[in-house]
This record gives sequence, structure tokens and C-alpha cells, in this order.
Amino acid sequence: MSRTITVGLDGSPESRAAAEWAAREAQMRGLPVKLVHAWEPIPEHLAEATHRGAETLQHWTERIPREAAEGLRLRHPGVEVTTEQLTGIPAEALARAAQDAELLVLGSRRLGGIGGFLVGSVGLAVVAHTERPVVLVHAGEQAGDEREMDRAGIPSAATGFRPVVLGLDVAGPDEALLGFAFEAAARRSVPLRVVHGWNPPPYYAYGMALEPAVEREMAKGDATILSEVLRPWRQKYPDVEVVQQSQYGSPSLLLIDASHEASLVVVGRRIRRSSVGAHIGTVAHAVLHHSTAPVAVVAHD
Repeated sequence: MSRTITVGLDGSPESRAAAEWAAREAQMRGLPVKLVHAWEPIPEHLAEATHRGAETLQHWTERIPREAAEGLRLRHPGVEVTTEQLTGIPAEALARAAQDAELLVLGSRRLGGIGGFLVGSVGLAVVAHTERPVVLVHAGEQAGDEREMDRAGIPSAATGFRPVVLGLDVAGPDEALLGFAFEAAARRSVPLRVVHGWNPPPYYAYGMALEPAVEREMAKGDATILSEVLRPWRQKYPDVEVVQQSQYGSPSLLLIDASHEASLVVVGRRIRRSSVGAHIGTVAHAVLHHSTAPVAVVAHD
């Protein structure tokens, strides 16, 4: 596997924001960026019917990665940028491209007036079918958005990064997920905020209120488990400050709330190899649509 950060590019504002994020990440990692544009050729008779021949369409699609690469090289002179043109169904082509990448970066659109984001069918399909980490970046995302406020109360590229947030299920913690999050925090020299949301046992869901004393005891037990899970990682990354958050509530809502103060949100996706197809998972799906920070989805067994 070649160590590159690959970007799915289609010329949209969200894919351009993804390319900028990838270039910044590549600079921190010392890796090259590959801009990939996947397109489905239109049959000649249909292309002619729209007064755009197949050669014209191909020339237009080749311009997208070429011009984007030229811009990235100017704005990020220390980053090597290459391009690749793929033919075929975009979701399938990008999933194949991700197999040879260290990281795949895609864009997602903002939903006006709703406060959420839209991860299109291509993005969801790629996340569900690749076993490489995928980062989703919102349209309009800028370098300053990942940083702390300056003295004037304005996000600035000159200030330090905001914390990295990790959503963790202590019942099945995965080393790939933990390693990705700790590396991201270490690379940015920021604290890692580990969020674990828990719900009461099923029998409390049928009209039985959770007594405060019982809730406190459950919270204490889950916090202890979380500490034990994180203990070896604290030792492995002694320079990373770890902030634990273990509390009663929806993991999705807790992570979405934490995203407002994060430079990156990291969530896991369990790999399911079955006849019914791949799935993202309810927590990852909700966070992808509503996080205000870029989201990294790390697949694991």
C-alpha cells in the first residue's frame, strides 16, 4: 500500500474543502496527496443529444483535478500533489482507490437552515465499503475552523488546534480506532477527549425510572472500565492529555455536542461481511450528518 492521502474530487465546493483539508493533513504527516476524479462516461448518442460530445466531457472532467492540483501546489508548496482519473461508478471507483491509501477524504454538503449536513449516497457507500479510514469534510471548512479562538475571539490559523474527540464503546474497544485518535491528537499537540455514552439496562426502558443512586453507581462503573481501556494508551502516548467523558445519554448526541469544540471527531465502524451488505452504524451515521467538525470513520473488526 502506497502511503498517500487520497481525495475524492468532483469540482463541488465540498470536495474542494476536502482537498484543502487533505493538504493540511498531508503537511502534518509528511505524505503526498492524490486527487482522484471518478466519472461515468456518457454514451456517445446521449452526449451528442446534449450538444456535448464524449471527448468534450472527458476534457472537462480532466480539468477538475488538474486545476485543483495547481491550486493546492500554490497554497501548500511543501506538499506533493498528483492526480488520477478513474472511469466507472464513482462509489465503486473511490472505494477501490481507498484500498491503496493511508486515508481517503471526501466532502459533505451543508443543509441550509437545518443545522445539519448532507453526506450523499456516494460518500455513504464509500464509507460503508472501504476498510481504510475515511474523513468527511464539510463545504466551507477552513483551516481556522479547526483552531482555538485568538484574543479577539476569532478562529485563527495562527492559534493551536482544538481537541480531538473520540467516540468509544468500552464493550468493544478497537486498537485501530484508538491508535488513529491518539495519533491525531499527538500530531496536533492537543488533548484527546474520549466520549463514552451509556444507557441503562433494558428493563429500565419499560416504565422504570433510573434512580439517582443507581445512575451514579453505573456511571462510576463505566468510568472505571473506560480508565482501564485507556491506561495502556496513556502510557504509549504520555504527551497526549486524555480527558474522559463517561455519562448517561445517547452516544450520538454527546459526540455531536462535543464536535462544536473539536478539530476532528473520530468514530468507529464495525466491519460486517455478510450477504445483507455493509453498514455504517447508527452512531457513525448520526455523527456524519450532524458533526460541526470533520469526521474520521475508522473501520474495525
